[in-house]
Amino acid sequence: MRTPEEFMDLVLTFARENEHIRMVGMEGSRVNKNIPVDSFQDFDITYFVDDIGAFTENDSWLSFFGDIVMMQKPEDMELFPAEEEGYSYLILFDDYNKMDLTLLETKQIHDYLQGDGLRTILLDKDGRVPEKIVPSDREYWLKKPGPRSFDDCCNEFWNLTIYVTKGLCRGEILYAIDHLHLLRNELLRMLSWKVGMENGFDFSVGKNYKFISRYLAEETWDMLMSTYREDSYENIWKALFTCHALFRKTALECAAVWGYSYPEYDRNVSRYVDKLYGIYGNGKEEAK
Repeated sequence: MRTPEEFMDLVLTFARENEHIRMVGMEGSRVNKNIPVDSFQDFDITYFVDDIGAFTENDSWLSFFGDIVMMQKPEDMELFPAEEEGYSYLILFDDYNKMDLTLLETKQIHDYLQGDGLRTILLDKDGRVPEKIVPSDREYWLKKPGPRSFDDCCNEFWNLTIYVTKGLCRGEILYAIDHLHLLRNELLRMLSWKVGMENGFDFSVGKNYKFISRYLAEETWDMLMSTYREDSYENIWKALFTCHALFRKTALECAAVWGYSYPEYDRNVSRYVDKLYGIYGNGKEEAK
């Protein structure tokens, strides 16, 4: 595998030698000083060009960066269309370096810099950005919820419980699993708020909460991991009840510190789930 320095040298060399490329930006984890460096980090690169069509008419120029194993072009897809401006290439090379390369017009530089704090400029041929851009992950830091957001999280968690339960009782395991994933995301949100409550709201736990394990007690982490056993109806019931216990404990702790009200509908929904589990759970046949 080429080193990051070797790969970045290719990125900048190509840009310097191509007159259509006027600026080079870099974003993502490789510009975030708070993210541990590893070989799996993408090279998130943006070329600001004066003519996007000069690049999109064929892909042969991409071979400059190496032999391509896999490439996706969101702007050329129907089932998974692009969600952002520009033209993008998501590329895995044969040495397993991965580059997400985006082409933007030079006039889009302002929106680019305003769109995310984890962005910087590596090359500026025309001096369009006179000030040094210092990347910051501040916008991804944990944020203390207000009472409304706290209640919204609780409301969504317990409302999703009804759908998980319905899927289990009907014998619709994929439906139940899908809603359990949504429910668990609200549990993770609440756990992240507790992490902030205990450690401060001046850091990030990463995309998809990937660093949250660093801040959770071992018992809490083990309970959370157990909720990912979803290969049977009984295991999903167990996962659901474990999510309930974790969410309730965490939310009550946060509510006590912040002076928020914990909702009564926990009791009502839990009673509903317990009753249906008595009928359809614990090895009993699911409804048809």
